[in-house]
Amino acid sequence: MAGLSDLQAWQAQVIEAECGFAASMAQGDLQAFARHLGEHALFFGGAQVLSGRAAVLEGWRSYFQGDSAPFSWAPDQVVVAANGSLAHSSGLVRGPKGDAIARFHSVWRQEAPGQWRVVVDRGSALSEAEKLAAGVTTTGPCAQNQ
Repeated sequence: MAGLSDLQAWQAQVIEAECGFAASMAQGDLQAFARHLGEHALFFGGAQVLSGRAAVLEGWRSYFQGDSAPFSWAPDQVVVAANGSLAHSSGLVRGPKGDAIARFHSVWRQEAPGQWRVVVDRGSALSEAEKLAAGVTTTGPCAQNQ
């Protein structure tokens, strides 16, 4: 069983990985986005599940076209398994004006020491009350990376 310092270190690594993942979108860098994906990643969100890195990249390619990102995200919760093999991150997805539009849920796998990759990603809609409670902001734990 991992000690508290291991869990804290892994949690910090996942936050850094999630923020780097979000920064890849903000910077329009599809190659950086790809480096955060597990080879067999599953992305839920459209009419079908995107299965595998290549399918995710093809399905998300349009989000990287244009002058600015169509949305952004940042984690507000990260939980790591006691053995450090998996982690779950969740947070708000925001539109280009900073308005909360959804919540993301991602599962990360530690593939090598300190190397985390997304293996499952799914968004969920927010109720109107949740949107209002979230307010409008462009700051958060990933703001320095965007």
